[in-house]
Amino acid sequence: MSIMDIKTYGDPCLRKKNEDIKEVTPEVLKLVNDMLETMYANKGVGLAAPQVGINKNLLVVDVGDVSGKHELVVLINPEILSKEGSDVMEEACLSCPRASVKITRANKTVVQAINQKGEKVIREDSGFLSRAIQHEMDHLKGKLIIDFAGFFEKIKLKGKMKKRS
Repeated sequence: MSIMDIKTYGDPCLRKKNEDIKEVTPEVLKLVNDMLETMYANKGVGLAAPQVGINKNLLVVDVGDVSGKHELVVLINPEILSKEGSDVMEEACLSCPRASVKITRANKTVVQAINQKGEKVIREDSGFLSRAIQHEMDHLKGKLIIDFAGFFEKIKLKGKMKKRS
């Protein structure tokens, strides 16, 4: 496994069309493991393949729970089948450093995808896990948190993201 570079706002890879993964190969499994290592090393709760420069429809999420237990989610070619309810929460993103945006998302989702074993899965999630999956699925469509901001907020956020840590 290896830690990959995370692409940040302005990198064209984050806006490109992503391709479906036709089969789960050893290369795909290596990418999953590298993405997980990268996500954990950067203290993230989710990561989509475009964020590491790979324009494939793949995401990983691990929001954990209050007991510290991990719930690892790997979704290949995910598709939202249904959404329910709504909730507003401030979101940050590894690809948009120093920026956060209040975003309204569905509280519950039903998602169909392929898991890392190559099996078709249908997941019903709610709360923060559902939000994290929706956030990463936005990356697969070339959408970033800054796209949810209003005109003046975008200007302010772009300035924040350009500043050096």
